[in-house]
Amino acid sequence: MSNEILYILLPDFAAHEMVYLMEAISSDECQLKDEPKYVNKIVAPSMEPVVAIGGFKVIPDYTFENMPEDYAALVLIGGYGWLSPMADDVVPIVRKAIADGRIVGAICNGASFMAKAGMLNDVKHTGNGIDQLKLWGGAAYTNPDGYIHRQAVSDKGIVTANGSGVLEFTKELLLLLENDTPERIEMYYQFNRQGFCALFGNN
Repeated sequence: MSNEILYILLPDFAAHEMVYLMEAISSDECQLKDEPKYVNKIVAPSMEPVVAIGGFKVIPDYTFENMPEDYAALVLIGGYGWLSPMADDVVPIVRKAIADGRIVGAICNGASFMAKAGMLNDVKHTGNGIDQLKLWGGAAYTNPDGYIHRQAVSDKGIVTANGSGVLEFTKELLLLLENDTPERIEMYYQFNRQGFCALFGNN
């Protein structure tokens, strides 16, 4: 299996939802990893730069048409692009990822998109509230009982999160990927959740 983690970005994506995961993949607490277990790659509708909500631009590595079939995980980063027609082009990509047993992550509107496509009907999950999942999902969303009101939920290789659950989303994906030991992953989570001063005091 390839060691690439593929992040699907649509226009007006929420950049903050990917930074902690990408950083943990590429670096440890001291520096950039010499030989990271995984590498980060960006997938977008075209090879044109994708513009984030904040305005900066990211150059894709792949498009929907030429992305590899072999990869370690597929991550849907939230944002307003999931409300656009181009989101429909992502449906077969995610369906195939699930069928192939890939790790799949979806945060914020990415999770709502999965509800809309009926891809949360067999797993425990979360998102931007049950009301939004029902609104987006309509008749295709048949698993409201599977909704758990938590920052992030991991079940059967699928991790979902609300838009403020970035650190929990990162933690659950890192654990599934076995990117490091559970203890080091927990330390990374706590360091970013509590902050340097809370963890280390004034010495």
